[in-house]
Parts: sequence; structure tokens; C-alpha cells
Amino acid sequence: MLDQGEYSTVLDYCAQDGESPLSYEHLEGDWGIFYRVARYFVHKVKFEDREDFLHDLMLEMAKVKAKYEAKGKPLTEAGLMRVASYEVTEYWHTLMRHRPTILSLNDKADNGNGDGEAGEIIDFLADDNTVDLDLMLDARRFLLGCPRRLVQIAYKRYSGIPLDTKEQESLRRHRQKELQRYQKTLF
Repeated sequence: MLDQGEYSTVLDYCAQDGESPLSYEHLEGDWGIFYRVARYFVHKVKFEDREDFLHDLMLEMAKVKAKYEAKGKPLTEAGLMRVASYEVTEYWHTLMRHRPTILSLNDKADNGNGDGEAGEIIDFLADDNTVDLDLMLDARRFLLGCPRRLVQIAYKRYSGIPLDTKEQESLRRHRQKELQRYQKTLF
């Protein structure tokens, strides 16, 4: 049996070369009619399912044709289009019905780098114990821009050490200055 890559290569070859004996264009009789109708509906399904859908659709058309012949009725191209339309609808209903899947954290997933390596889903979850580098760099950049005296006052407040009157006055002045700078940017 051909794998997916070989199978699509054969189909591409058949689609490009109209003279190829493997081409679906050379089908005759009912199968030729089934193919000509089905090719208008194949693009309505997911790309990876198109080859299988084409074959399934042609088989379904053959089954419907057999049922019609058993009843003594003719099956027209319009009837075949109706069968194809129904099959496309059924394809999407089946696909959506099976869509909700439960994933395990141990399932394999692509790492997103495009290098084809896979890892477990749990490896991609954020860890609460890791250091947030962006936040750390922003904090360092902010602290480098602050006056040294203000950083010392902040450390004392963080540690729970009471501020003396000079430090309280310095903190009040800095807050007042920042408030004025902020108000100027608003207007």
C-alpha cells in the first residue's frame, strides 16, 4: 500500500499529465461520470482528506446508482450532485461530532519551532516556580533609573524597618515630583 507522500505524488502526476494512463480523466462509463461530478466537491473537505473523500464519494455514488437500477429508475447527474452534496455535509458532521477530544498531559505535541521535535504537553505549561525574566529585567531597569536614596527607602519599607523623618520627607518630595510629572503628561 502506498503511504501518504507516495499517494499524493501519484495523484499530482495524474492531475498534471492528461495523457497518463493513471489519470482519473481516462475513466469511462459510470465511473467517469462519478469522477467528473465528484471533482467539483472534493475541494470542500480538508486537504489531508481529499483523496479518501474522492474515493468514498465515488463508491457512494456507485451504491446509489445500484439502488436506483434495482428500482428501475435512472440516476441523473443532478442526482449525483445531490449525493455528493449530502456526502460533504455528512463528512463535516462526522468530523465535528468527533472533534471534542480529551488530551492527556503526557501526549506528544510539536514544540512549535518547526524542527519536528515533539515533547509532552506538560513540558509546554508555565511553571509557577520559574523566574519571569521579562519582569525581572523591567524591575532592574527601573531600579537603575531610580535615585539610590529612594531604593534604600523602598528596601526599608519592604523590610518593615520604620523610616525616620528625613526619609519620610524625601519619599514625600519624590512622590510629589512624580505626581506633577504624571499630570503634565496627561495635559
